[in-house]
Amino acid sequence: MPGLGTIINTAAIIVGGLLGLLFGKLMNEKIKDSLCKACGVCVLFIGMAGTFEKMLSLSDGKIVSEKSMLLVASVCFGTLIGEIINIEDKFEAFGEWLKIKSGNAKDKMFVDGFVNASLTVCIGAMAIVGSIHDGIMGDISILVTKAILDFVIILVMAGSQGVGCVFSALPVAVFQGCVTALSTLIKPIMTDAALFNLSLVGSVLIFCVGVNLVWGKKIRVANLLPSIVVAVAAAFLPI
Repeated sequence: MPGLGTIINTAAIIVGGLLGLLFGKLMNEKIKDSLCKACGVCVLFIGMAGTFEKMLSLSDGKIVSEKSMLLVASVCFGTLIGEIINIEDKFEAFGEWLKIKSGNAKDKMFVDGFVNASLTVCIGAMAIVGSIHDGIMGDISILVTKAILDFVIILVMAGSQGVGCVFSALPVAVFQGCVTALSTLIKPIMTDAALFNLSLVGSVLIFCVGVNLVWGKKIRVANLLPSIVVAVAAAFLPI
């Protein structure tokens, strides 16, 4: 059944988030702050690992770096587009609306939890590749693997940042559901080069989420999202 992978992924986020909330109720604010920073450190290393995997390689026994210009151009140009559109404010406005509609108007951490968790579980090649495989071949293995990872991540984040993290299931369901529905159209665009670029830039954005978790909001990560589109488009340029 097309979409089953996204259903499993969404359910894993909800269950992980709810368990995280129950766990979070047993902790005081000091422990929650430490747990949030610990989660941020983990997200930082996930982002760094994905970035270094794409940028570093061995040549004649030496570590060499590549794709630096692609990274700079994609992130800078994408950020410019994002700031002009002001995606971050729109994302936060949706979070504020969701906070009120869900009966969590008094939760001061709701929006930050929603934004941080949503960006962490939505960005990356697994979401796109897994959804395409689900839509075309009925293969949910990639999304099931992603569901397990997201379960752990959201469980920890919800324990420290609250119920807003649980609602990250919404953008995951919408985004991956749309990719699955449009998989036949999207598949030709997702060449090996495009997926390589997407993974590289997506990992940098995940690193930025980790920065915000550890040091407070320093980077308007949602405004960096167009960088991923720019990186994918760059795969088709004759350079």
